[in-house]
Amino acid sequence: MIDISLLKEQPEVVKKALASRGVSLDFNKLLELDAKKRKQLKLVEELRAKRNRISSAGKPDDIEQAKELKNNLKREEERLAALKKEFNELFVLIPNIPFDDVPIGLEGEVVRKEGRPKDFNFEPKDHLELAELHNLIDVQRAAKVSGSRFGILKNEGALLEIALINFCLDNILKEGFTFVIPPTLLREEMMQKMGYIDTKEDLAERYFFEKDKLFLAGTAEQMIGPMHADEVIEVPKRYLAFSSCFREEAGSYGKDTRGIFRVHQFDKLEMFSFVEPKDSEKEHQFLISLQEKLMKKLKLPYQVVHLGSQDIARPSASTFDIETWIPSQNKYRETHSASNCTDFQARRLNIRFRKDNQLEFVHTLNATAVAMGRMIIAILENNQDSRGKIRIPRALQKYLNFKTII
Repeated sequence: MIDISLLKEQPEVVKKALASRGVSLDFNKLLELDAKKRKQLKLVEELRAKRNRISSAGKPDDIEQAKELKNNLKREEERLAALKKEFNELFVLIPNIPFDDVPIGLEGEVVRKEGRPKDFNFEPKDHLELAELHNLIDVQRAAKVSGSRFGILKNEGALLEIALINFCLDNILKEGFTFVIPPTLLREEMMQKMGYIDTKEDLAERYFFEKDKLFLAGTAEQMIGPMHADEVIEVPKRYLAFSSCFREEAGSYGKDTRGIFRVHQFDKLEMFSFVEPKDSEKEHQFLISLQEKLMKKLKLPYQVVHLGSQDIARPSASTFDIETWIPSQNKYRETHSASNCTDFQARRLNIRFRKDNQLEFVHTLNATAVAMGRMIIAILENNQDSRGKIRIPRALQKYLNFKTII
């Protein structure tokens, strides 16, 4: 959540942020509820102080007054709890405040392009055609087992995922990251504190087990932040997490639902950082540089896009995507994302660090190392020849016992 002091001290900043993100919220009602809540809190504190004075005195004549005071206090505490609940339900709808350099609206800005898309002298096959040719992916049997929008990686396709994992581990862990494999089920409270289920639209993308009040993770970052809830930690602290990810992907259609481009389950390696506020923008660029380092080693054409204010996730103040060239679609598609969430998640999770004998909230950042399905798609399509033979990128060959898929 944002710093609550902004509501009173810089309301125009918050209003501007809401407008830039296309969020409709009754801001005046929020300020009114905040004032009522503060007034009610003062009343409750006064009643508690009076009760304590009477209890300390221990005079027999005060017994009746103490009973009446106890009833009054209970009633006013209930009113305070109701006001807090009403205020919080509205307050959590405020997303993070975008940085000044974030493009306004839905459209992002291409920051740079790296590599040149290959000029095929033939019609390139899409990843599913290549996979069926070489028996790498089976969507028909996956549908038999689990329904539509799932895939089974097989043979060299499955080995390619393992190679990508080892490739990332070799390149990222040496940069000061701790490798973890967290649970894929997340408590409702922790998903809410990470800022991913504040609205009905957020919930539409999640798999939820009502009986156990647990969410299936949509990305590994959702489990990493809560690891340090209610802690005072040393910073910087960096994690590289491997997880299966689960998403409803409601409303997807067309080519996106073909093969394994947009599925309900996929594997992913995610970077996550806890840093001092003064270092978060630098850390953001550091994470992006690691993403680009991997892409350049894989020799895949890509572009970096600074997302618009209405296209970034609610916890994010700034997000950059890497979009990789997909030959069969003749365009760049998102394969990586990197977000600076400032102290938005840390305030909800109560994660702090000590500086000059004072406790301050950390800043949290997340960045995709590799989303397996889409990276496999990009590798297959960008490295095919006219006969459908696929050349494995040199950077991955040492992790495999083959250099080509014939």
